[in-house]
This record gives sequence, C-alpha cells and structure tokens, in this order.
Amino acid sequence: MSVMESAPVRTRERPRNCAGLRVGPRRPDGRDQYTISEVVELTGLSAHTLRWYERIGLMPHVDRTHTGQRRFTNRDLDWLDLVGKLRLTGMPVADMVRYAELVREGPQTFPEREELLTAHREDVRRRIDELRSTLDVLDYKIDLYADARRAAEREHERG
Repeated sequence: MSVMESAPVRTRERPRNCAGLRVGPRRPDGRDQYTISEVVELTGLSAHTLRWYERIGLMPHVDRTHTGQRRFTNRDLDWLDLVGKLRLTGMPVADMVRYAELVREGPQTFPEREELLTAHREDVRRRIDELRSTLDVLDYKIDLYADARRAAEREHERG
C-alpha cells in the first residue's frame, strides 16, 4: 500500500506562511528589514548561499540601500522558508528556479506551478515509500541482533 492510498483524507490547515511553520529563530516583531548577516542568523544559510540564490534567480529581487547593501524583508524570509522545504524534499535546483520564475510571472502560471509541485509531491511520496521499506529492513535486522544479544546474555548468565 502506498502513502497515497494509506493517507487519511482531511482538509489541510493553511500554514503560517507558504512554507509552513518556522523552525529557526523567531523574527523580531514589527521588523521588515534585515541585513544579510541577520538573515544568515535567522535562516542558518550562509551569506554565500544567499548571494548564489539571488544570482541564479532563486531569490526574488532583493532591495538594496543607497550604499548597495541587501535589505531582506519578511516576505523574502518566507520565500527562503519555502526554498528550504523544497531543498529538504530533494527538489532539483533547476526546478526551484523554474518555480521562482513562474511565481514572478504572476497568477496566470498557477496551473504550471500546480503541475510542477504535484509532480514533485509524487516523487516525494515515492521516496517516502522507499524509506519506509528500508526502515522495515533496518527494524528487522535490529530485532535479530537484539534477540541474539539477549540469548547470548542469558547463556552467559547460566554458564
């Protein structure tokens, strides 16, 4: 039975943001401007990674001060939360960049975005099934070794 077949049907609650609940440090209340070093601290990403995301088109336009320093917003941090989730699921960078392009193109791309995410969800579900199968093998082997260890301990106590 696949994850899809075994998953109960339920309505989904809307996440706090497009990527779900945050796991990093809490953002300061009332703030919507962050330096790159603050974003590094809030996200755990390196400054190099943030610049690379911007360079390859994965990050939307990041505002700059008159001196050229990047200024990230809460919306940027929400986007980075989503990118982190997509990375965690193994989405290829090229697909993430394509998704970012579609988002920038506007609502007329909703069908293509849905298609891209649906295809990726199926891949994630397939990989979850593979991991569950692998976990079953690990559990079986662990049980074998635990039984053998207990038997050896009992034999040692008798002996």
